[in-house]
Amino acid sequence: MAITPFDSPLYRDLFHDGEVGSLFTDSAEVRAMMLVEGALAKVQGELGIIPDLSAAFIARAAREIQIDPAGLAAQTGQNGIPVPALVAAMRSAMEAPEHAQYLHWGATTQDIMDTALALRLRQVLALYEKRLGGLLTQVAELATAHADTPMAGRTWIQHATPTSFGAVAAAWGLPLLDLRAQLAEVRRGCLVISLSGAAGTGAAYGRKAPELAEGLAQELRLGLRDISWHSARHGIAGLAGWATRLAASLGKLGEDVLLMSQSEVDEVRLTGAGSSSTMPQKQNPVAPSLLSALARSVIGDNSVLQGAAIHRQQRDAAAWMTEWICLGRLCMTTGRGLQVAQELLSALYPQPDRMRANLDAGSGLIYAEALQFALADRMPRPDAQAAVKELCQQVAAKGGSLAEAALSKWGDDPDLTTIFTPEAQLGQAPAQARSFAAHVRTALADTAPDA
Repeated sequence: MAITPFDSPLYRDLFHDGEVGSLFTDSAEVRAMMLVEGALAKVQGELGIIPDLSAAFIARAAREIQIDPAGLAAQTGQNGIPVPALVAAMRSAMEAPEHAQYLHWGATTQDIMDTALALRLRQVLALYEKRLGGLLTQVAELATAHADTPMAGRTWIQHATPTSFGAVAAAWGLPLLDLRAQLAEVRRGCLVISLSGAAGTGAAYGRKAPELAEGLAQELRLGLRDISWHSARHGIAGLAGWATRLAASLGKLGEDVLLMSQSEVDEVRLTGAGSSSTMPQKQNPVAPSLLSALARSVIGDNSVLQGAAIHRQQRDAAAWMTEWICLGRLCMTTGRGLQVAQELLSALYPQPDRMRANLDAGSGLIYAEALQFALADRMPRPDAQAAVKELCQQVAAKGGSLAEAALSKWGDDPDLTTIFTPEAQLGQAPAQARSFAAHVRTALADTAPDA
């Protein structure tokens, strides 16, 4: 197996996210850093920090020249950072030393790299938002279509009380809806320029430092802070934490589908399931298993990234390098999770008849709580609890159903008879499903392009 399955030709179609992956290539990083260098020179020229002609030359060259990332490897390995090699390569490619001398004027490596990272993360978050919108639409459609479809609610992997499949879908979607709303705060935290100079003071730019930073932020359409974030990595940590909550929510969806798709349960079926190498009858639930695995990977990388937020003094190479190791992988895994979740729901077919059959299995003991509260109208609650518990033990030992045992004990009481139907015990489940779907429609309409 390759060191990372994300770039493996063998495992690519399982783990790789082409759109997110394209933003975490060496070429994408180098291109983003060059765009930052060009924008910086352009704004510096406008402010008279460097000559206008040189600024225009650098800005154009940054868009047009090509730099091979492999050619920067030796110096990057020696320096621990890629920007010195990149600046040298750009100056050489410009073939105009009178202008090239003003490239990277006053900036430090971390300014260029962090700002370039913000440019790429902007595209990553846009992809996440688009996919979240599509996924929420799918979940809302399930919730609406199956708001009244009864099924067994389960706690501790055992029958508890009836619910509806629509309410189950709404529970999958609720955290996704909240997480989508939190994207604005995530963007504010990490989509900002860095232009603080060697020790975070911007001293090389003198009094024009604030004006230059504001101009660069406007040029790149990124946010701006008036304090250096070289060693304040809470924005990156915030992104990682958000991605972890998202991955965990997708993992929960995957785990639920895994349980519901078991042959013994068969409450949902999946088209295009995987096959076994030896057992022809097998239809392996690949997508939900992958969702669960991806979630675990994101959780692990988040743990490392939160620790990497502890930067010593004004700049910390070890903590920063730790961030490089994990951040791209976390972003890739999160993006792939969103893709897989959409693929999973497209291939998922609920089985309402099987859901009802499973509800009726277990001799109707799923109605024990409802019977207990019905009896509490005619006897003290502790007595009702004790009586129903005794009936449950009787049914478990001798067979039959709870409904039969209850009606035999208390007579053919219409009030008792009606409680042994799932529709009567759904509680707020249908309303919850429809409410969730309505919230999704409102949220997506509020952010529609023509809204």
